[in-house]
Amino acid sequence: MHSTFVVHSRFEHLRPQFVKLINDFAEVREFVTQGERNVIKKVTIEGTTFNIKSFRKPSFFQGLVYQFLRKSKARRSFEYASKLIDCSINTPHPIAYFEKFSFGLKESYYISEHIHYDFDFRDLIHKPNYPQRVEILKQFTAFSFQLHENNVNFLDHSPGNTLIKDRGEGRYDFYLIDLNRMRFQPLSLDKRMHNLRRLWLSKTMISVIATEYAKLYNIAYDVAHASLSAHSRSFQKKVNSKKLRRKRRL
Repeated sequence: MHSTFVVHSRFEHLRPQFVKLINDFAEVREFVTQGERNVIKKVTIEGTTFNIKSFRKPSFFQGLVYQFLRKSKARRSFEYASKLIDCSINTPHPIAYFEKFSFGLKESYYISEHIHYDFDFRDLIHKPNYPQRVEILKQFTAFSFQLHENNVNFLDHSPGNTLIKDRGEGRYDFYLIDLNRMRFQPLSLDKRMHNLRRLWLSKTMISVIATEYAKLYNIAYDVAHASLSAHSRSFQKKVNSKKLRRKRRL
């Protein structure tokens, strides 16, 4: 049995507290999310609040894959967050990751800074009259364009994975979370619009985003709109078809 524990240099002095936090994870009572697969809890150490994410224990086969063939989700989250920050793309600051191996990966944790945000992208979907909705969508489009220009293909670019902070005076900051699925590659227009398909965009939202993206990418609005609309509708149809098939099996 062996383990890996990497701590960002800025927080190396807190390593003993992080070790204790991982060892006592079950005793931490403040949940951020409590999902079927992963659990995120919140803790404050020396005046700074951190999130610690415990990833679901992989199967025996998956554990071997993570030990010998592929980086763990915790390690990928840490490394991808570091890459995003190097590109001046907002994400909760990566603090540390921990892996325990014994004939495969057995446990893994990712620690990041806790972000105090005002709302997430889902509010823009479910609340068509959300204040400054169009302006927020325009700024979100610029944020996504920055991602693509830095060759970041965020595979989980979905509504719940963008946190939004209202800075006042009509300015907004966007933070990506749940980072363990990314590719770093040049992106054509088609791949860029495909990357936005999971956002569950309405016709109005597609129009706003296509208009802004076309300006930033220096292409015709019709070209951006046709591609984004096609990818969005295809994704939504696929998801709805799966839901319908599940209902029929019940």
